[in-house]
Amino acid sequence: MGMGTRARAIIGGGITALSLAVFSATPTWAQELVGQPTDGNIGLQPAASPLKVEAHFFHDAILMPIITFISLLVLGLLIWICIRYNKKANPVPARWSHNTLIEIVWTVLPVLILVGISLFSFRLLFAYHDMPTPDLTVKATGNQWNWSYEYPDQGIAEYVSNMLPENEIAARGMPHSLYRLAADEPIVVPVGKTVRVLVTATDVIHAFALPAFGLKTDAVPGRVNETWFRADRTGVFYGQCSELCGV
Repeated sequence: MGMGTRARAIIGGGITALSLAVFSATPTWAQELVGQPTDGNIGLQPAASPLKVEAHFFHDAILMPIITFISLLVLGLLIWICIRYNKKANPVPARWSHNTLIEIVWTVLPVLILVGISLFSFRLLFAYHDMPTPDLTVKATGNQWNWSYEYPDQGIAEYVSNMLPENEIAARGMPHSLYRLAADEPIVVPVGKTVRVLVTATDVIHAFALPAFGLKTDAVPGRVNETWFRADRTGVFYGQCSELCGV
C-alpha cells in the first residue's frame, strides 16, 4: 500500500488551507531521489528529518565501521588458519583442546562491543520515544489495500488514500518508478513542525513506514501506536506498508 507524504512551510493560512495544497520537490532534490527508493541503491534513503539524521549517524559512523572491522578480522583469521594449519604446513595437528586467554578474549570483547553499540542505540531509541509537544496530529489507519487519514485537531474527517493505478501514473505524466508509491490523497503537513502520528488498523496487521523520516510503526487492529516526525524540507516523501498484510 502506497502512502505519499508532502511537506511545506506554513506561510499564512492555517492547517485546513495547507491540507488542500499540492507541492513538489525542487529539481535538485528530485535528482537526489529524496523521499523515494532508488533502483540499485544499497544504502539508506537521504534523511529528511532530524530523527533520520540521527539514524544515519548511528548506521554510518557506529554500525558500519564495527561490522566492516569484524568481517575483515574474521576473513583474515580464516585465511591465516587455512594457510598456517593446512595439512602441508602442519602435518602433525595440535592436540590441545582449549586456551583460557583466547576464550576470555572472545567472550569479553563481543560484550564490550555490544555495550558500546547499545549506548548509541538507546540514545536513538529515547529520541524516538520522547516526542516533543506536537503541533499537529494525524491518525493513520491501515486497510486492505489502502490507508485512511484523519486530522482530529483540525476537524478534518477521515479520508481514504489509494495507490494510483498504472494508467493513472502515465496519465499524470509521472515517472513509472512511482507506480505502487504515489497516492491520490496524500498527507499534507507543515515543515519544521512536530507531527504526531496515531497508527492503527481495521482488519489485519499493517506497518506505517516512511523511510525518509526513519519511521516504521506497526498498525494493529484494536490498538493505537504512536510515533512522530518533523520534516525539515519541502518535498514529496513516499512510504509503503512494510508488512505482509494478512499473513
